Amino acid sequence: MYLETKIKFMNINFHYDGVTASNRLEIFAAKKIDKLFNKYDFIVRADVFFKSENTSTPATGKVVGIRLSAPGPRLFSESNVASFEAAITSTVDDLNRQLEKRKAKMKTH
Repeated sequence: MYLETKIKFMNINFHYDGVTASNRLEIFAAKKIDKLFNKYDFIVRADVFFKSENTSTPATGKVVGIRLSAPGPRLFSESNVASFEAAITSTVDDLNRQLEKRKAKMKTH
């Protein structure tokens, strides 16, 4: 009996601007992005950008941007909230909506 398994690895790059690198944040982001990768197998690569800004309100200041490489134009989303975890979650949710639209367009062609 011969079983063929298809194993794909997605490349995730992390970039920090004014923020100390955090293994915990990288693991959290990778888990969220991995769910997208498993749902949309056409994603090739992800770039995650962490940035801290000085703001006048405590509800903002932690910025996370995620850029996905997939067929067609790159997808990008960014969130600016009080914590990096909430920003990652919000950004991934937005990318999920963008990927749904991209997948629908791919099916019609």
